[in-house]
Amino acid sequence: MSDDPSPPSRFTALYHATVVPLRRHLSRLLGDPAEAEDVAHDAYLRVYPKLENDTAQKPEALLFTTARRLAFNRLKRRKIAPFIPGEANLEIAASAQPGVVQQVMARQEYEQLEQAIAQLPEGCRTVLLLRKIDLLSHREIADQLGIAISTVEKQHARALRLLRTALAAASAAKPSVPLPRSQPEICS
Repeated sequence: MSDDPSPPSRFTALYHATVVPLRRHLSRLLGDPAEAEDVAHDAYLRVYPKLENDTAQKPEALLFTTARRLAFNRLKRRKIAPFIPGEANLEIAASAQPGVVQQVMARQEYEQLEQAIAQLPEGCRTVLLLRKIDLLSHREIADQLGIAISTVEKQHARALRLLRTALAAASAAKPSVPLPRSQPEICS
């Protein structure tokens, strides 16, 4: 065994010879040293297989060309979706709360659901509320009400079917909420 380390690979030699000038070049192109470092890293990753396969004739030119193309792609992305670091302006940001129209529609739908549940037969309503509100299983409902599991299943299915029918009829009979118009209608 010899104490001499193995000669550096082509990639290691290229890296040591080009890392500083490449980052400097990319920093000038991108205007951000951290982003330049990321692009340089990506460029080295793309060039590495070609150096290991010994298919790159001019590795330094390949590296700089690859890095320049990656930098230009970053610059294009900046123009398409610019990102400005800093705090967001909450006055112009979209609200997470639903709008007035959505709130009114939700209230109307909730009232329709309450009315439809109130109109269900007593057994169906009890089973439905125990299943959907109290989150009990069919077996737990059967034990609590002292009825067969199959009866609970039938009552639950019937309640859902009746609700679906009642809500479909209510939505068909009720006109939709008109959205605000930007221009007034002209009546003649």
